[in-house]
Amino acid sequence: MSQPRKTWFITGASSGFGRAFAAHALAHGYNVVATARNVSTLQALVEQAPQRVLALKLDVTDAAGVNEAMQAAVVRFGRIDVLINNAGYAIVGALEETPEQELRAVMETNFFGAMAVTQAVLPILRRQRSGAIVNISSLGGQLSFAGFSAYSASKFALEGASEALAGEMAPFGIKVLIVEPGAFRTGLAGAAMRHMPIMCDYQDVVGPTRAFAHGMHESQEGDPRKAAEAIERALDAETTPLRLQLGEDAINAVRSHAETLLRDLAAWEDVALATRFAPLAA
Repeated sequence: MSQPRKTWFITGASSGFGRAFAAHALAHGYNVVATARNVSTLQALVEQAPQRVLALKLDVTDAAGVNEAMQAAVVRFGRIDVLINNAGYAIVGALEETPEQELRAVMETNFFGAMAVTQAVLPILRRQRSGAIVNISSLGGQLSFAGFSAYSASKFALEGASEALAGEMAPFGIKVLIVEPGAFRTGLAGAAMRHMPIMCDYQDVVGPTRAFAHGMHESQEGDPRKAAEAIERALDAETTPLRLQLGEDAINAVRSHAETLLRDLAAWEDVALATRFAPLAA
């Protein structure tokens, strides 16, 4: 008996990673539910394979729209095999330079939006007793740098929820994969990056981060199509990792951060263990 055609549901499919994931899925014969806030940007995908692409307008911060999109996907293709939470954007600026409304907005999209889409797909995946949830984080979801506090906060939250979700979904045969890319040639450093108003006091510490963010646009070493291939390889593995770093920069940064964490753990272990409660002497 032949296996049903796989269906990938992708948020933020209009460009960058999302477009690459959709192209990869189509090239492998899968169905694709491609979503974006502006559905007209998805027309080229539809034209590639009209019978296998469902293009939907979706703002992940619209809870009603999220549920409608998920149901439309099931009506069209009957199932969902891979959800890729890719929609998101970045902020550059010191914490003090970042207004509260900007902090809340990036959390609404990068974290709460991804959680809304995930919650909408979970009943479908549980009924199937199969499937995978891929959450696109960043090396900035494991560590951070001056100027990326708001962005990293949203990705740290995404990773924390994803790690718990992996344990919750394991009994149902559902995989959860956190992807931590470094610099890839997407639109993140262009239109998908918001730069906060500059305060002179932070120029020395955040200025290099701003320069890096501007300078890397369209010159990043990472290839989004190869990222799609790596993600599918991880999903197909007998033992799928919880986290998948992509790119040499991500590997080096995460390794260095982990080594620092272990050094600090060892250096302060005696202090940490000395906090054990000790009953008062009689």
